[in-house]
Amino acid sequence: MENSPSLQITARLEDLALIRDYVRSRSTALNIDSSTTYDLLLAVTEIVTNTLVHGYQKEAGYVEVEISQEGDALVARLRDSATSFDPTQVLPPDLSLPLEKRPLGGMGIYLVNQLVDSLSHRNLPQGGNEITLVFNGISARIPQEGFNGNDR
Repeated sequence: MENSPSLQITARLEDLALIRDYVRSRSTALNIDSSTTYDLLLAVTEIVTNTLVHGYQKEAGYVEVEISQEGDALVARLRDSATSFDPTQVLPPDLSLPLEKRPLGGMGIYLVNQLVDSLSHRNLPQGGNEITLVFNGISARIPQEGFNGNDR
């Protein structure tokens, strides 16, 4: 799985574990540090879960995840054939409100925006969405061989 630049699966919540395994495998293959891998896992899981629950609304479809290194950036492209939804147009939640006065939902896209350096959306020509998550400065995050975190 780690040698494949992308994974396409049927859009089912029970297959979310396959996507998470793919993200881990690609991160290992690209030598991505554990902190960035964790952020990538959270961001991909949130976007894909939103697609499965809200985008398809129990309809059949697919989810494709592609993870690559482009220059000094780690890039994840998430594609689907669900109803068009642009997460860049979602307003951030009002964090000044007490929890009991906040509307349910809306924190996931906010979380993704906190984790990634860039989030973009485009409608696919055949219908559906492509959401791109970018983590910049990836070469500075690659673990140094022989460095165990205690070396100074």
